[in-house]
Amino acid sequence: MAESEKEAALPPKEAFSDWYNELLWMAEIMDVRYPVKGLYVWYPFGFAIRRNTYSIIREILDNSGHQETLFPLLIPENEFMKEAEHIKGFENEVYWVTHGGKDPLDIPLALRPTSETAIYPMYKKWVRSHADFPLKLYQIVNTFRYETKHTRPLIRLREITSFKEAHTVHATWEDAEAQVKEAIGLYTEIYRRLAVPVLRSRRPDWDKFPGADYTDALDAVMPDGKTLQIGTVHHLGDNFAKTFDIKYEAPDGEQRYAHQTCYGISERSIAATISIHGDDKGLVLPPEIAPVQVVIIPIIFKKGAEEVFAACKDVQERLKKAGIRVEVDASDLRPGAKYYKWEMKGVPLRLEIGPRDLQNNVAVAVRRDTGEKDQITLPEIEAGVRLKFEAIQKSLYEKAGSELESRIFDCVDLDEVKEKIQEGVATIPWCGKRECGLAMEDHIGAGILGIPLTPRSKGKEKCPACGEETETRVYVARTY
Repeated sequence: MAESEKEAALPPKEAFSDWYNELLWMAEIMDVRYPVKGLYVWYPFGFAIRRNTYSIIREILDNSGHQETLFPLLIPENEFMKEAEHIKGFENEVYWVTHGGKDPLDIPLALRPTSETAIYPMYKKWVRSHADFPLKLYQIVNTFRYETKHTRPLIRLREITSFKEAHTVHATWEDAEAQVKEAIGLYTEIYRRLAVPVLRSRRPDWDKFPGADYTDALDAVMPDGKTLQIGTVHHLGDNFAKTFDIKYEAPDGEQRYAHQTCYGISERSIAATISIHGDDKGLVLPPEIAPVQVVIIPIIFKKGAEEVFAACKDVQERLKKAGIRVEVDASDLRPGAKYYKWEMKGVPLRLEIGPRDLQNNVAVAVRRDTGEKDQITLPEIEAGVRLKFEAIQKSLYEKAGSELESRIFDCVDLDEVKEKIQEGVATIPWCGKRECGLAMEDHIGAGILGIPLTPRSKGKEKCPACGEETETRVYVARTY
């Protein structure tokens, strides 16, 4: 894209939908012009953000006893149709392969919408004894869902290009429950690394994963006040084990059904990160996932240009040796145009070096998140940049956390909920009965996210639907 094209103004972030769509193009994250609805193309810069984000996910999973694997994309219809409740939840979203060339297939093949029915026939073959537990595998793959709602890049897709799904197997229901809690902790840590605070809740029964005993989930609050589901963890009990005959030999010699969990994160993690941290100038990226962490801008005058360029190159080499992703912008653009370009791309730290800076043996450091400007001495440039990264990460997380808290409203009646969910997330008492929950959703015109995993109880209150006393509050929000 020509630089003149890209200097078109980004819409203000308060016009969130327009801002988001334009930012994906202007910051070179995704190209939406692929000729199939709901399928998008990663630009190399956007894919580098993805790669760095998923490196964090892999690191955290690998360090907690998970192993990465890869299962096929195609699922035979006879395997796919085995779990009735599960299929009921996905049957309208499945793409089917019915021909090989011009020949009809004997058994139609589903493009995986999720992989339980691809993986669990193999688990039946692999699981033999209690000594095999826990089995904790994950894969990062593309999945396909025939979305009929309005599609949006990274948020609602027909091809989810970056679905991390973990599938674990355990001896008992309680062991699987412990794994659910561990997974929620792992996901919370992943999002802490992305400086994204989350709401953690247990979904109501009518919104749990098809075939699960229960579902816990993580949501982010987006700039328009809607919530985005950015992680789910499902306790499957022995439901799928019975369907796929996954048994193990217990210590007493008895054959017993295994218990399972599954949990997933997708590129919605990136949608949340760029939406929560970005501003009117473009991306604001946490240093750990930024494709370019530092950009060096030579400040050139007629005299001393060679010395300035040499100093910039020297700093670049030193930072590279320290493991920092760094670029020198030696283009012919004006300094202001360079600032615009790299601010749009969310580079966490800009270093400016000119003749006067060389005389003082310093670089001017400008933070992308706050615009704060100060100096780092050149002999200490590596340590100085690292300290800036730590400060940026801390600041981003604290700012996002404060923003999240300011968008949670404890309400006393349903009319107040209807008002407050235009700004963010409401909490309201609920007795736990399905009919009351559904009646509340109908009245409010929005969904119950779930019961907070960290309770927000205010003591005994009355369910607004039936008047029964309860100490449980639930999150209510508009959702993507």
